[in-house]
Amino acid sequence: MSGSNQAFDGADGLPEDGLPPAEAFALLGNETRITILQELWRAPEHPVSFSDLRKRVEMRDSAQFNYHLSKLTDQFVRRTDEGYEFRYAGEKVVRAILAGTFTDQVALDFPVEGACFSCGGSLEGRYADERLGVHCTDCGETFGRYGFPPGGLRDRTTTEVESAFDQRVRHLHCLAADGVCPECGGRMSTDVVPDDEDALGLEVRVDHTCEQCRHTISSPVGLSLLDDSRVVAFHAEHDVDLNERAHWTLRWCVTDETTEYEADPVRVAVTIVLDGEAMDVTLDGDLQVVSTERRCANASSDDARMAAD
Repeated sequence: MSGSNQAFDGADGLPEDGLPPAEAFALLGNETRITILQELWRAPEHPVSFSDLRKRVEMRDSAQFNYHLSKLTDQFVRRTDEGYEFRYAGEKVVRAILAGTFTDQVALDFPVEGACFSCGGSLEGRYADERLGVHCTDCGETFGRYGFPPGGLRDRTTTEVESAFDQRVRHLHCLAADGVCPECGGRMSTDVVPDDEDALGLEVRVDHTCEQCRHTISSPVGLSLLDDSRVVAFHAEHDVDLNERAHWTLRWCVTDETTEYEADPVRVAVTIVLDGEAMDVTLDGDLQVVSTERRCANASSDDARMAAD
């Protein structure tokens, strides 16, 4: 595509050429073709010649192998002078297999660091339905529940899973806030709205919604501040490295106890308290920080109910 401002034509803003979805998925509905993609993935060097790939698949009938390989060519693999290599779609198929999203069914509970902000109880990670959430074992309060592929559990201790989940949540929300859908690459819109449906049990929440695939990530407002330079610096001055703290151990990040919301125009103020000092961060409806203010934490009577993170 030439020209930085060129837009796609075709239905729903998609290119006009290409296979219908049902036909593309039908091409994968064969064990031999899935094996071809897996063996192409496992090959130490690329491209892979026809003969080497056939040997890896262990198919003696050259004509039959060529038939199945031809069904994958152009859509999932490409043929070069040196052999065969992946197209992006083919890599996505194999990665989906490795992630276990469509094949694995896992349920798991394990303790995680931190304490419940509601009752002080212990926290645990609960994995089910390809999602991992942090819950209080005493009162049942939930501090976030997000998609996490089953493949992320393999060959990891529960401590490593805990860390991987924390990093995944951070990066998915950063990508969404930047307007890029982490699922399909489509354009994401951001809305700060009252949590009227009680989706997260908050007063106000952030919804990142893809305009293409409708994937939605919802979270407390504070989560968007994890990588803000002013917030990071504030914590560093109080000897807190935000990169070393799981996001669910930060009160301002997973609750809205310190959040104030105004609807017209949209303004959300998040207060962060550390060692007797407060930082008020005000954001607009696009989650852009419009102002910050640092003050003594006891300068407002409202701060009496805020516990230091």
